[in-house]
Amino acid sequence: MQIADFQTLMDDLYGEADRERGMPSTVAWLCEEVGELAQAVRKGTVEQQLHELGDVLAWLSSLANQLGLSLEDAAQRYVTDPP
Repeated sequence: MQIADFQTLMDDLYGEADRERGMPSTVAWLCEEVGELAQAVRKGTVEQQLHELGDVLAWLSSLANQLGLSLEDAAQRYVTDPP
């Protein structure tokens, strides 16, 4: 699946609820998921790590959608001008 397709899917599935929840709550959920990913990396199985990676990607997509930004555009700088 392409990043833009995933971002669209997340908007189709959860966009309305995410917008109602708002960006501050979305950022909080994203941070929580990053913490769960860190725990899975340290102590989890491959399946748990994959699950948490998906959750982080979903919440990141939600935030990007609420900001009106494209994750593909964000990733493009690593192609054109890597840090």
